[in-house]
Amino acid sequence: MFLGTSGSAPTARRATSATLVRRGGDRLLIDCGEGTQRQLLRSDVGLVDLEEVFLTHLHADHYLGLPGMLKTFALRGREVPLTVYGPSGLRDLLGALRRVFGKVTYPIETVEIGPGDVLPRSGYEIRAFAVDHRTEAIGYLIAEAARPGRFDVAIAADLGVPPGRERGALQRGETVTLAGGETVHPDQILGPERPGRSVALSGDTAPAATVVAAAEGADLLVHEATFCADELQRARETGHSTAGEAALVAREAGVRMLALTHVSSRYFGGEAGEEARQLFPNSVVPADFDVIEIPFAERGEPTLVHRGARRGRSPAARGEPQS
Repeated sequence: MFLGTSGSAPTARRATSATLVRRGGDRLLIDCGEGTQRQLLRSDVGLVDLEEVFLTHLHADHYLGLPGMLKTFALRGREVPLTVYGPSGLRDLLGALRRVFGKVTYPIETVEIGPGDVLPRSGYEIRAFAVDHRTEAIGYLIAEAARPGRFDVAIAADLGVPPGRERGALQRGETVTLAGGETVHPDQILGPERPGRSVALSGDTAPAATVVAAAEGADLLVHEATFCADELQRARETGHSTAGEAALVAREAGVRMLALTHVSSRYFGGEAGEEARQLFPNSVVPADFDVIEIPFAERGEPTLVHRGARRGRSPAARGEPQS
């Protein structure tokens, strides 16, 4: 869910960097630009008690929304701990920001991580990877574990495996012994292992081989495209990418979809999409509150849902005037 897709400064239509990744009941906030809590409040998700925030780097347009959100949590009497992850320098930053948000009602832990660090979670893991942005900066790959192959009911029946506990054990990859003494192994019943889903988020970066390697085969690559080709020199000077360069990264990595974010205020977004699609056809430029739904590969392609984060709420519920 794209909460902020603008470059270094907000525009009338785009807030600064913030992306929410939802998997089951887990909600992972990647970057927290100015106004992120208000963007959450305007979305179908609302300002939930996020438990983890991940900063890609410590430039202001990626963290200025954090002190206000932390203060709001305290005003609501939150008690659930919150952990903020980010590159070297994060602890000093949070220490300085405490002067802004003051005393809170819940524990805040800061964890500094770097390229190669892996954070295990239930059914997936979060991997930090190196990017190229002229400062301490990282990207994040969120990757699910591989899933067992498809269970072949016909073969199970032929082997005499009854419905119920034995079939469940085989599906979990366990060997079972039937009532008659026969042993059945999972590879007799299950098809080839099926990959889990994955999404790579670059944060701010010039085109980099490390991003290509980290995003290889990902379902979705969220890559910055601050500039178009007309500002290539400016991109070089500032450690950013053009839309075409991001498309080349996506093509080399073999991802299924490319989403371009961090679009400079000098563009409307359509220009970046046109430039990228010349090199990588499945490129999109999400607007704020757009959603990309990622099904398992066997169930279809990733899909961009325009305004998908605001479908379930009426204008009145969002605090908007009604026509």
